[in-house]
Amino acid sequence: MQAGSTQTEVLIIGAGLAGTSLALSLPSSMQVTLLSSTPTPCGASPMALGGLAAALNAEDSLEQHIEDTLEAGAQHSDQEAVRGILQAAPAAVHWLLERQVPLDRTEDGQLHLTREGGHSQRRIVHAADASGYAIMHALFPQLAQAPHVQQRTDCLALALRRNEQGAVAGVDIYDKHSRRYETIVADHVVLATGGLGSLYAHSTNPDSALGEGIALAWRVGAAIRDLEFVQFHPTCLHAQGPTFLLTEALRGEGGHLLDKQGRRFMPDYDARAELAPRDIVSRAIAAQMRQEGSSHVWLDVRHLGADTLQQHFPKALEEGLRRGLDLRQDWVPVAPAAHYSCGGIQTDLSGRTTVPGLYAVGEVACTGLHGANRLASNSLLECVVMGRAVAQTIAASNKLPSSALIPETATVAATTASTEANISSSLSKTPSLPALRSLMQEHVGLLRSHQGLGYALHTLGDWREQINALPRSLEQHTLSLQLDTAWLLTQAALDRPYSLGAHYRLDQVRKKAIAKQSYTAPGLP
Repeated sequence: MQAGSTQTEVLIIGAGLAGTSLALSLPSSMQVTLLSSTPTPCGASPMALGGLAAALNAEDSLEQHIEDTLEAGAQHSDQEAVRGILQAAPAAVHWLLERQVPLDRTEDGQLHLTREGGHSQRRIVHAADASGYAIMHALFPQLAQAPHVQQRTDCLALALRRNEQGAVAGVDIYDKHSRRYETIVADHVVLATGGLGSLYAHSTNPDSALGEGIALAWRVGAAIRDLEFVQFHPTCLHAQGPTFLLTEALRGEGGHLLDKQGRRFMPDYDARAELAPRDIVSRAIAAQMRQEGSSHVWLDVRHLGADTLQQHFPKALEEGLRRGLDLRQDWVPVAPAAHYSCGGIQTDLSGRTTVPGLYAVGEVACTGLHGANRLASNSLLECVVMGRAVAQTIAASNKLPSSALIPETATVAATTASTEANISSSLSKTPSLPALRSLMQEHVGLLRSHQGLGYALHTLGDWREQINALPRSLEQHTLSLQLDTAWLLTQAALDRPYSLGAHYRLDQVRKKAIAKQSYTAPGLP
């Protein structure tokens, strides 16, 4: 295989809503290269069901949206980020409308607003229950017609490259089309690689959401923040076939969660019942499942009426029927699954990371908006707001001074840490993605303990040593990135000894932290 080199002004790694919003918002005078790791640009964005949260109703306000976001985030959010991003929400919705995104409207032509868990008002603009698909379906053709954007699919990012001044100024990739390794040199490098949910065995994410972008940034010294806060979506269809997320708007419109006797149990756990934030609902479901010895609970939306379900939730209705369930007549089995990473690569409100030349946007980034638990429909909003903000920052920035790229080390030394003296490395299996997913699901999932996290950290350290001792194939290289991210996540979870938001410790539970603490991932060993 041969290696080559190309050059661009702005390199965006990831073609979901964050990367697409950024590319479309950059001046047409700038040369942009947009990479995606799959045959066609996809990621999690087309799978998003809800919509964008924005205070557009006369009864609503920015202050109420801020309050709901801070409450859902367990008061762990960065207040400057919350205000800055939510203040830009109406403009983000307007930008999508200008881009001809078909958001639902009422009979009198106003935007239809729905409500989701954690929101005190109706403020979710949406396209039925397939908002992400509708948005990306509208934006993709515009991306293809943008003369300044070169799209490259089936390209895997392997390592970020710095120049002699220490700034990120390129990336090593593998192009699966040409079967060539290549270095792309750029004035600005943006990670928009999405989340890490598919590090878990049960996930609502696409298979490509394996957190490699976080490891890429960490390996060049970027600060990583709040990785322990992995949000589990409470209502994923528990039936034969791939995991399917049943939109939170079903509960927002009045859907009920039932135990096996048909009794509503959420009022036992929270006064907001089914409208409580996702972390609370997910844990309540998990507790109910343990109490009943069941693999699921039930969602009942029959009382919403056939017309409402057909008009506002056609995707959920269609998927249920495809699996032999009729939401108009049946209780639907549901259980939590890994859904969204609230933490990630630390950035400011211009998308800048702590490493010059490197930006991050979307789920891979941590602006501080989501805190310890994301408020529903703030994520697509953040993609658009921050995509446009990064575009403005880059457009106003100077080019990096010309400088040669420095060589990157071929491997990263593994750091092992065991908090349990009685754990033997002989218990560790051979590292593989299925084994990694099983480990994360069992020990670093919705419910965590010191012992389980210690076992997982030790096992991950052992696997990292194993993989770094082997000759580096393409598959082993990508697995090493996934192991790094899983290790960082597990270390963060172990280092926060109390429960907060989506991070729930069975052994040391506090409903509220005494003081806000933010875990920053360790530097390179």
